[in-house]
Amino acid sequence: MENLTATAGMWASNLVFALIIFFGGRWAAKAIVAIVRRVLTRSGMDSMLVQFVLSIANGVLLLVVIIAALNQLGVDTTSLVALIGAAGLAVGLSLQDSLKNFAAGVMLIVFRPFKSGDLVEAAGTMGVVEAINIFSSTFRTADNREIIIPNGAIYSDVITNYSARSTRRIDLLIGISYDDDIRKAKAVAEAVLKADARVLADPAPVVAVADLGASSVDLHIRPWVNSADFFATTCDLKENLKIAFDENGISIPYPQTDLHVHAASPAAPFTPPAAGGSA
Repeated sequence: MENLTATAGMWASNLVFALIIFFGGRWAAKAIVAIVRRVLTRSGMDSMLVQFVLSIANGVLLLVVIIAALNQLGVDTTSLVALIGAAGLAVGLSLQDSLKNFAAGVMLIVFRPFKSGDLVEAAGTMGVVEAINIFSSTFRTADNREIIIPNGAIYSDVITNYSARSTRRIDLLIGISYDDDIRKAKAVAEAVLKADARVLADPAPVVAVADLGASSVDLHIRPWVNSADFFATTCDLKENLKIAFDENGISIPYPQTDLHVHAASPAAPFTPPAAGGSA
């Protein structure tokens, strides 16, 4: 009876301490998570990433508290820790692609090569970024398709952000005939650029001879516009330049090849060698 009483008292004592460890650990875990939340929020980290980090931190801290409480009860936690580690390794191997996408999502959110609303070309897709999630990002294409791309494919590829800068340069290469006046053609092109209010004065647009090609004199026409006006201005300038060149008698030649035919003299008739002669 005395041994039973001593054993019961020891178990009761261990149970009390285990409960103290469990509830005290839970309170401490909540306090630590709250501190981490304030630090991450003040650092300007994305709210979605903050929630994900806090959920992981909370889960890890609760796991540590549970193991400590079980250890106080006399449970051998060595095998439990080994089992958790083996399970984590198995899950990690089976979800390696998802973990790759998760790591890429964290990098995209932290370093921000683009943000929602940017026009981006990545992983072979061009579109407006609608959402950046932990495992994937959502793009909206010009024809209003929604494309969901794994973050791993985005971060491992070249990312072109067309909205990262406020201005862009339009590069047009237009050929004129060798018979046309180059100075007149440049003046007409400069007048077209000046008439378009979307073309910026600074940096100044450039109209210069790019090359003396096989069929034309090629002109570089390079105005600067706001990024939002890039595509519309490009299309309008091509149309207005063609109209202005036509009105001023400046032709835009197409590739052509001159073929010269020469009459060949008739071949001499074949004469067999004489009999007995040497070959």
